[in-house]
Amino acid sequence: MNRPATRVTRHPSFADVTHEEALARARARVPALRERADRAEAMRAMPEETVADLRASGLLRYQSPKRWGGMELPFYTIIDIVAEVGKGCASTSWNLHNFANHAWMLAMYDERAQDEIWGEDPDMPIAGGIAFPQGRGRKVDGGYIISGYWNFCSGIDLSPWSMFAATIRDGDDGPPVDYRMCLVPRGEFEVIDDWHVLGMCATGSKSVRAKDVFVPEHRALSMLAIRGGADFPGAKVNPGPLFRVPLVAMAGHFAGATALGNAEGALDLTIDAIKGRETNYTASRMSDFQAVQIRVAAAASRLAAARRLLRADCEQAWDDACAGRIPDPLAKLACKRNAAYAVQLCTEAVDILHAMAGANGLYDRYPIQRHFRDGHAAAGHISFSFDAQGSAWGVAALNGTVTNPML
Repeated sequence: MNRPATRVTRHPSFADVTHEEALARARARVPALRERADRAEAMRAMPEETVADLRASGLLRYQSPKRWGGMELPFYTIIDIVAEVGKGCASTSWNLHNFANHAWMLAMYDERAQDEIWGEDPDMPIAGGIAFPQGRGRKVDGGYIISGYWNFCSGIDLSPWSMFAATIRDGDDGPPVDYRMCLVPRGEFEVIDDWHVLGMCATGSKSVRAKDVFVPEHRALSMLAIRGGADFPGAKVNPGPLFRVPLVAMAGHFAGATALGNAEGALDLTIDAIKGRETNYTASRMSDFQAVQIRVAAAASRLAAARRLLRADCEQAWDDACAGRIPDPLAKLACKRNAAYAVQLCTEAVDILHAMAGANGLYDRYPIQRHFRDGHAAAGHISFSFDAQGSAWGVAALNGTVTNPML
């Protein structure tokens, strides 16, 4: 099949950027992100310079279609780029993976929705309220009417559009008949400023309320069509393997990469601090203490295992998509299990490193404390509850019934 023609826009194209170049661009931004982290946290939002950097570097488009000037890189790229940015600022990494993930999803929508949004701006930030129990809707002529209250809408203040999850029911109180991710423009929902939190402060993950909003059919993507393969509407114009990866099975790996990068950043900072530090009472070098050496190694081992686990899943997902294979439910649940376990390892690593800081870890000026708070905030995501994800895989492995229709 010939690839559809590239759209001509007034914006720069990043279609020729390779994985290595994209990773280098991410790495180059880490020092500036670290320098801005205090200000970003106080603002509860990404600074304008950071948003401008992400646009200029093309990193917002690492998962966007080449026909819209995106990089359309292999799926496993999400681990490398998102984790690299996370070393500098976990909140920026979180918003980056959200915006890139939603751009990836937009490529699966009807072409009219892509034209409507990317025709205006191929870097358009799109936020999202992804919890289906928080939104409900009904089918009407030409589309859907949806209402809901969604929390954790990361980057909502930066986003002219948002994706809202809605369970479509048969009548007002009937059973679910579909699950739609609905694109809604800014003027049709209310943002509630409730993001006063322990960690991940600069994500600006505020809540959103919408009531009786009409969503045209072309802006309402069925989650039942994106479980792997090419049954989604956007496949006509975006046929590449990147867009055939099953979304729900792999969704935790985006945020998992942020948790990984945040913990790897904490490890880097800890090693640098220990190399130049002496004890207050004996003036002994910290690096000479075997206990310190062992704890640094314990954290590093956990992170090496977490990185390999996350990336191996993404490599397999990419190989499957390239070969036209759709994983079975047990394999998909294994990915969700692995993401939860990998983030558990990242959280353990951050805890080890923060404990090594001793009393210094109490100070706001000590950067490890932010990594500690951000790591625990990221681990609170439902994707990383090992009780939930481990038990779901266990049910399937033991011949139980899998009840997730979007899997």
